[in-house]
Amino acid sequence: MLRNARSLALGLLLIPFVLRAQGAGKMVSYPSGSETVSGYLATPGGAAAQKGPAIVLIHEWYGLNDFMKKKADYFASQGYVALAVDLYRGKVATDADTAHQLMRGMPEDRALRDLKAAVAYLRTRPDVDPKRIGSVGWCFGGGWSFNLAIAEPTLAGAVIYYGHLASDDATIQKLQVALMGNFGGKDQGIPADSVLAFQEKARAMQKNVLFKIYPDAGHAFASNPDPKVFRPEDAKDADARTDLFFKKLLKGE
Repeated sequence: MLRNARSLALGLLLIPFVLRAQGAGKMVSYPSGSETVSGYLATPGGAAAQKGPAIVLIHEWYGLNDFMKKKADYFASQGYVALAVDLYRGKVATDADTAHQLMRGMPEDRALRDLKAAVAYLRTRPDVDPKRIGSVGWCFGGGWSFNLAIAEPTLAGAVIYYGHLASDDATIQKLQVALMGNFGGKDQGIPADSVLAFQEKARAMQKNVLFKIYPDAGHAFASNPDPKVFRPEDAKDADARTDLFFKKLLKGE
């Protein structure tokens, strides 16, 4: 009896570690032009009975950190093949000054090539339906999610968390994919007026654009852990909108 009790207790202690191991992703490499780049890949697990949906995740200006990897793990738990790209090629910042330097030093043409390479890599995977791939990015990555939506018109949809948008008609006219965005009403870098102006122009061009502005939120309200910035309820709502967006577009639910 004592031995069985000990075995049960040990088994219960091991459960969290087993679950964590099953949900953990891994670093993978794939070609980008003549170079090889890496990303963090998380999959639903188990043998895929059929090809499923996939999501490209694009990091903030800090780089491919634990926040992004956890996001990839989350999407994998929801049934998506999730690839978090590494636009900084292995470099990760822990402070704003370093993040700014990494962002400024990143060649934009290389970044777009790496993102398109991530989409191409997912399309070659036997567990991915090439017609059901979306993208999502936060801050710096939100802007790149928009850029990728323009450059890859065959994406099923793209999500932007407080990322930059275009203001010129020519760029907006190129948008062919469904676009959803979560923005802060008090964001000094991406003013709410500019978000509304983009949405008005895009809808006038018959684009599928669905934005929401959270009046009391500032920049990075859903990703910055600083309690002065992070807004739990707004973040929860924004994430729920993102989940629903992908379920409809990528899963048809």
